[in-house]
Amino acid sequence: MAKGFPNMGGKNMNNMMKQVQKFQKDMEKMQADLDKQEFEATSGGGVVSAVVNGKQELLRLSIDPDVVDPEDVETLEDLILAAIREAMNSAREKTEGEMSRLTGGLNMPGLF
Repeated sequence: MAKGFPNMGGKNMNNMMKQVQKFQKDMEKMQADLDKQEFEATSGGGVVSAVVNGKQELLRLSIDPDVVDPEDVETLEDLILAAIREAMNSAREKTEGEMSRLTGGLNMPGLF
Protein backbone atom coordinates (compact mmCIF):
# COMPACT_ATOMS: atom_id res chain seq x y z
CA MET A 1 0.00 0.00 0.00
CA ALA A 2 1.38 3.41 -0.95
CA LYS A 3 2.12 5.83 1.88
CA GLY A 4 -0.07 8.90 1.97
CA PHE A 5 -2.95 7.17 0.14
CA PRO A 6 -4.92 5.26 2.75
CA ASN A 7 -7.68 2.93 1.57
CA MET A 8 -6.25 2.79 -1.95
CA GLY A 9 -5.01 -0.77 -1.88
CA GLY A 10 -6.29 -4.28 -1.56
CA LYS A 11 -10.02 -4.81 -1.35
CA ASN A 12 -10.99 -1.15 -1.87
CA MET A 13 -8.90 -0.94 -5.03
CA ASN A 14 -10.47 -4.15 -6.38
CA ASN A 15 -13.96 -2.80 -5.72
CA MET A 16 -13.10 0.45 -7.45
CA MET A 17 -11.73 -1.39 -10.49
CA LYS A 18 -14.91 -3.49 -10.68
CA GLN A 19 -17.00 -0.32 -10.59
CA VAL A 20 -14.91 1.25 -13.34
CA GLN A 21 -15.24 -1.87 -15.49
CA LYS A 22 -19.01 -1.97 -14.94
CA PHE A 23 -19.27 1.72 -15.82
CA GLN A 24 -17.27 1.14 -19.00
CA LYS A 25 -19.50 -1.78 -20.05
CA ASP A 26 -22.66 0.20 -19.26
CA MET A 27 -21.36 3.15 -21.26
CA GLU A 28 -20.48 0.96 -24.26
CA LYS A 29 -23.92 -0.68 -24.21
CA MET A 30 -25.64 2.70 -23.91
CA GLN A 31 -23.66 4.09 -26.87
CA ALA A 32 -24.40 1.02 -29.00
CA ASP A 33 -28.12 1.34 -28.20
CA LEU A 34 -28.09 5.06 -29.01
CA ASP A 35 -26.20 4.48 -32.26
CA LYS A 36 -29.05 2.23 -33.45
CA GLN A 37 -31.82 4.69 -32.57
CA GLU A 38 -33.33 6.93 -35.21
CA PHE A 39 -34.28 10.56 -34.66
CA GLU A 40 -36.68 12.25 -37.05
CA ALA A 41 -37.49 15.91 -37.44
CA THR A 42 -39.57 17.83 -39.94
CA SER A 43 -39.73 21.39 -41.15
CA GLY A 44 -42.14 23.47 -43.19
CA GLY A 45 -45.13 21.79 -41.61
CA GLY A 46 -43.85 18.35 -42.55
CA VAL A 47 -42.85 18.97 -46.16
CA VAL A 48 -39.22 18.10 -45.37
CA SER A 49 -38.28 15.22 -43.10
CA ALA A 50 -34.81 14.18 -41.95
CA VAL A 51 -33.84 11.02 -40.06
CA VAL A 52 -30.47 10.64 -38.34
CA ASN A 53 -29.08 7.92 -36.10
CA GLY A 54 -27.40 8.24 -32.72
CA LYS A 55 -24.07 8.72 -34.48
CA GLN A 56 -25.62 11.83 -36.04
CA GLU A 57 -25.39 10.32 -39.51
CA LEU A 58 -28.10 11.33 -41.96
CA LEU A 59 -30.04 8.18 -42.86
CA ARG A 60 -32.96 9.52 -44.87
CA LEU A 61 -34.20 12.80 -46.27
CA SER A 62 -37.74 13.18 -47.64
CA ILE A 63 -39.00 16.17 -49.59
CA ASP A 64 -42.62 16.67 -50.60
CA PRO A 65 -42.53 17.32 -54.38
CA ASP A 66 -45.07 20.13 -53.98
CA VAL A 67 -42.49 22.21 -52.08
CA VAL A 68 -39.94 22.06 -54.91
CA ASP A 69 -40.02 25.44 -56.63
CA PRO A 70 -37.21 26.08 -59.15
CA GLU A 71 -37.73 29.79 -58.59
CA ASP A 72 -37.17 29.48 -54.82
CA VAL A 73 -34.40 26.96 -54.17
CA GLU A 74 -33.21 28.95 -51.14
CA THR A 75 -36.38 28.23 -49.16
CA LEU A 76 -36.05 24.51 -49.87
CA GLU A 77 -32.42 24.57 -48.75
CA ASP A 78 -33.45 26.31 -45.52
CA LEU A 79 -36.16 23.71 -44.88
CA ILE A 80 -33.69 20.87 -45.45
CA LEU A 81 -31.11 22.40 -43.10
CA ALA A 82 -33.73 23.04 -40.43
CA ALA A 83 -34.95 19.44 -40.48
CA ILE A 84 -31.43 17.98 -40.40
CA ARG A 85 -30.30 20.29 -37.59
CA GLU A 86 -33.37 19.49 -35.49
CA ALA A 87 -32.90 15.74 -35.96
CA MET A 88 -29.22 16.02 -35.00
CA ASN A 89 -30.08 18.14 -31.96
CA SER A 90 -32.54 15.46 -30.84
CA ALA A 91 -29.87 12.79 -31.19
CA ARG A 92 -27.31 14.90 -29.31
CA GLU A 93 -29.74 15.75 -26.49
CA LYS A 94 -30.69 12.10 -26.07
CA THR A 95 -27.00 11.10 -25.93
CA GLU A 96 -26.21 13.82 -23.40
CA GLY A 97 -29.25 12.89 -21.30
CA GLU A 98 -28.33 9.22 -21.25
CA MET A 99 -24.71 10.03 -20.42
CA SER A 100 -25.83 12.31 -17.59
CA ARG A 101 -28.07 9.55 -16.23
CA LEU A 102 -25.20 7.05 -16.40
CA THR A 103 -22.63 9.34 -14.77
CA GLY A 104 -25.03 10.67 -12.16
CA GLY A 105 -24.68 14.19 -13.53
CA LEU A 106 -20.88 14.30 -13.30
CA ASN A 107 -19.29 16.30 -16.10
CA MET A 108 -16.83 13.96 -17.79
CA PRO A 109 -15.34 15.82 -20.76
CA GLY A 110 -14.16 13.77 -23.69
CA LEU A 111 -16.50 10.81 -23.22
CA PHE A 112 -19.03 12.05 -25.82
